[in-house]
Amino acid sequence: MTFDDLNIKTMRDHPDEKSNGRKAKGLPFLYSPWWCLVAVTLGVLCLGSVVIIIKLGVELSQVSDLLTQQQVNLTHQKNKLERQISARQQAEEASQESQKELKEIIETLAQKLNEKSKEQMELHQQNLNLQETLKRVANCSAPCPQDWIWHKENCYLFPSGSLDWKKSQENCLSLDAKLLKINSTEDLDFILQAISHSSFPFWTGLSRRNPRYPWLWEDGSPLMPYLFRLRGAISQTYSLGTCAYIQQGAVFAENCALVAFRICQKEANLLRAQ
Repeated sequence: MTFDDLNIKTMRDHPDEKSNGRKAKGLPFLYSPWWCLVAVTLGVLCLGSVVIIIKLGVELSQVSDLLTQQQVNLTHQKNKLERQISARQQAEEASQESQKELKEIIETLAQKLNEKSKEQMELHQQNLNLQETLKRVANCSAPCPQDWIWHKENCYLFPSGSLDWKKSQENCLSLDAKLLKINSTEDLDFILQAISHSSFPFWTGLSRRNPRYPWLWEDGSPLMPYLFRLRGAISQTYSLGTCAYIQQGAVFAENCALVAFRICQKEANLLRAQ
């Protein structure tokens, strides 16, 4: 038996020694079942970590978008608030300017009003002085008091307001006068002309107690038939008597209780006028 034959035999008797020797020289723990379990666990953990990281990234992106949107809204609200504040400041400035101008206008108007008031007071005082002067002049020269109308020997007044005949008589007496008495056709023409602008009735001093009595003036003198013709309720009987009023160019008889305007008459002071 040769050496080669011995080697071949040896190799045949130990056929796996070389391969086993190769396996021994590698990483035997890679083929361990525990390592497989650890590897699977690590893979699962890595995959979970990746999923968590992705999820966190998505949530972080959403939070970032939400923060960005809120920042945009806050910026918009800030700009809007700044515009409102600016507009309010401008409005306040304009209001203050308007108030200032209004105050100046009021002060100017108050000053002018004060000046006008002083002028008005001065004019009023001048008017009073003038009236006083006119009164003194009238007392010295005029035959009739102020507001009375002078015609020949008499002064006439047409007071405002309407009264019954008796109260009209009392009113004229309080003025140191009497109700109208017509003594002539000239007096009648003058009175008709004086009241031609009015359609109201005016009491005269002519009256009678009932149809059996004559028409008399206040001084007791009778009515002259040629002066005028009475119209109206001539034959009527009234408890307060029948009185005569003049209206629109005619003389009427009526109940003394009715109300009408009146004409007061008194003698003019002709001696003083001379």
